[in-house]
Amino acid sequence: MIRLFRVTNFRCLEKAELKLGPRFNLIHGANASGKTSLLEALAYLGRGKSFRGASTSNLTRHGESEFVLFGELEQSHGRNSVGVRNSRAGLEVRIGGENAPGAAALAQSLPLQVIDPEVHNLIAGGPELRRRFLDWIAFHVEHDHLQTWRRFRRALKQRNAALRAKSTEAAIRSWNAEFLILAKELDDCRRRVLELTIDSLQEYGRQLLESELGFEYQRGWSRDKDLELALDEGLEKDQQLGSTQSGPHRADLKVSTDERQARKLVSRGQQKLLASSMILAATETAQSALERPLLLLLDDPAAELDGDSIDRLMSAVAALGCQVVATSLDSETLVFPETPKVFHVEQGAVTVSAQKVSTSGN
Repeated sequence: MIRLFRVTNFRCLEKAELKLGPRFNLIHGANASGKTSLLEALAYLGRGKSFRGASTSNLTRHGESEFVLFGELEQSHGRNSVGVRNSRAGLEVRIGGENAPGAAALAQSLPLQVIDPEVHNLIAGGPELRRRFLDWIAFHVEHDHLQTWRRFRRALKQRNAALRAKSTEAAIRSWNAEFLILAKELDDCRRRVLELTIDSLQEYGRQLLESELGFEYQRGWSRDKDLELALDEGLEKDQQLGSTQSGPHRADLKVSTDERQARKLVSRGQQKLLASSMILAATETAQSALERPLLLLLDDPAAELDGDSIDRLMSAVAALGCQVVATSLDSETLVFPETPKVFHVEQGAVTVSAQKVSTSGN
């Protein structure tokens, strides 16, 4: 967990320091006060990128050339530190005071998940988001997943380059052997993590939506043929399009609720609850594998949810055992099982708040 967080020149935040509580933390303030920027900076420290899709230039405070983030972590083997500096020169990562290789090192040191106002896109958006969802779990529970994923992406890139270069069929097929081996490894890995997570996925669905959820992994090529045959039969189309149309890079996770396709749910609030249930299940699975609490960031979790829905979400979050940092317009909207540490943000300035917060014991 993260006990101390410092941010310098990130968005509207010139300098800020938070001494976080081990369980529940609430950041409240008016719109555009900087509370989401604080959460985004925390997420960046564990991901090396913005969960809002912003570029480095847009994250750096106006008039400055770089931003710096620092966290002091409390881990089972003692204390550690993680730091990020980003500028036009690129991302610099330091773990325990030593240079570290990029975003993967951050994710290992500070594993986290985010539930933000755009979380519904995990349901409503394209397959890439659901592939990332499975790959995030795999990264934390399967030792070789990252290496397999990187090698597969390299093999895919090489095959696609041969297709775009109008290479001969023999030259294109020469890339198939490695592609097929790595595709199987990646596909098998995703199936394993889905099987590992499925009970939690269904249980959180019952808690948050009070309905039965279904999850079907679609591997990215016809279920009626193996991938080698799919590549052979699709070669002409691949040549026309200049890219490989069959493989785990086309995989998807089909989600249904009470036998209805979840993407067709009318309410964004329902989609948010469904996506949140998936994030909580993934977090629970990773926590179990890593044997330590993760950091869960909740950006305005009450948005688009009625009172009963937000109560169910916060109850599930509380039972998960994570370190939680949540944002809210005021200090009364969210109910915690115990008194959280409360921070107030106004015009980018952060102070510890003395305001009373509702707890489920009140």
